[in-house]
Amino acid sequence: MGVGLTEFLSIELATEHPKVIPISVFIVILCLCLVIGHLLEENRWVNESITAILVGAVSGTVILLISKGKSSHILVFDEELFFIYLLPPIIFNAGFQVKKKKFFHNFLTIMSFGVIGVFISTTIISFGTWLLFPKLGFKGLTARDYLAIGTIFSSTDTVCTLQILHQDETPLLYSLVFGEGVVNDATSVVLFNAVQKIHFESINGLTALRVFGNFLYLFFTSTLLGIGVGLVTSFVLKTLYFGRHSTTRELAIMVLMAYLSYMLAELFSLSGILTVFFCGVLMSHYASYNVTESSRITSRHVFAMLSFIAETFIFLYVGTDALDFTKWKTSSLSVAGTLEVSGVITALVLLGRAAFVFPLSVLTNFMNRNTQRSESITFKHQVIIWWAGLMRGAVSIALAFKQFTYSGVTLDPINAAMVTNTTIVVLFTTLVFGFLTKPLVNYLLPHDESHNTGKRSAPGSPKEDATLPLLSFDESTSTNLSRAKDSLSLLIEQPVYTIHRYWRKFDDTYMRPVFGGPRPVNQPEC
Repeated sequence: MGVGLTEFLSIELATEHPKVIPISVFIVILCLCLVIGHLLEENRWVNESITAILVGAVSGTVILLISKGKSSHILVFDEELFFIYLLPPIIFNAGFQVKKKKFFHNFLTIMSFGVIGVFISTTIISFGTWLLFPKLGFKGLTARDYLAIGTIFSSTDTVCTLQILHQDETPLLYSLVFGEGVVNDATSVVLFNAVQKIHFESINGLTALRVFGNFLYLFFTSTLLGIGVGLVTSFVLKTLYFGRHSTTRELAIMVLMAYLSYMLAELFSLSGILTVFFCGVLMSHYASYNVTESSRITSRHVFAMLSFIAETFIFLYVGTDALDFTKWKTSSLSVAGTLEVSGVITALVLLGRAAFVFPLSVLTNFMNRNTQRSESITFKHQVIIWWAGLMRGAVSIALAFKQFTYSGVTLDPINAAMVTNTTIVVLFTTLVFGFLTKPLVNYLLPHDESHNTGKRSAPGSPKEDATLPLLSFDESTSTNLSRAKDSLSLLIEQPVYTIHRYWRKFDDTYMRPVFGGPRPVNQPEC
């Protein structure tokens, strides 16, 4: 009787709630992944992403055996699930947790790596695949597909390297790797969307300019939208001070406004990644000082927790998807052909990465040669930055599914081949390059060296003036001209430091009194 009742309840549950069982199983596996990750915490050879992929692969194998080879999936991948529910908390947390002083002090270098680097990498990968794929017998891709492939494999995943680098010991290197990783993902998605809008039927010499113009429009409007939502949230929290009655409300406002910024960007066909990232930066800079201390601490842990679960969820799916025999059978390539195509893509990723990291690093050092900044991007740093961007992750998988599948399913042999190759490249780069990251970093940056590098001071840094470098009506024309000349000379010689210093003065004088934040100049910077 008991067995019959149990079977009846199981059938009834599966009939009325068909998604309850797979979701429950996935949550159990997710919890198991967290436990295993905790047990392996001391062993830094294996990071969370590698753990999630391996657990996903084992889970996929078990499900494949139970289903007698029919499927390895617990849940079916949906682009909406990724772009609407999983990606926003990851990117927002990156902006909310970023060390703003280092990020904006190295802003030009980060933007050159994250924007110019993506264009260079996309060009090399797109042209290389267009040239080499037909020679390997892999034909049938369109011009849009080749450009999309370039953007898909230009998106990096720097999580593995960031888990090994120490922010306090190597602040410059950590800031560059972290900042480039976020900007790189945003640029790749924006460029991917710009490629989708190209009309290849009427392509001409102005097409490249249109793509670039569309990219600039998406980039700057998305950034401004994120800044706007962040400022509005900060002003509301400062003006109404929800903490007087309920700390829950002020935390809820921060979470909801962060998600609203992403949804508004998607509503207006902008880049939600850029919008929610800069929304996170602005909320961290202003809004977090307008809430109670308990809400400030709680918000950081909540956002970090949501981001961690979303990342683990994605890599778990990648592990299970690796055993999806349906795509392997549908693919137009043999096993040997798949390995050849994946090898070509991996080689182009290495080449495309090297083509901009080393030249742009040399250019950055050259432009900062007259500054008194104590640190430069050494060759060892350049190698680590190059290596950190070789891993491919969640964004590459999501863009590949968006380009070559419909709701995670494809019956086209060419598209199925591209999905399987993307999965192989993500698995190979994450597992192989991820395992080799720690010995490489320890070899190039021994602990003592990295520690000393991070503790260096800049005794020659110009002292900050207590007044804004603006013209004054109370002084003579010659004095104002002399001040303007000195400011312009400083701006030319030390552009990054000068802009950052002037912004801090403007921020302390005008922005923080309105939107919140610590007022004292001598207070430690974020």
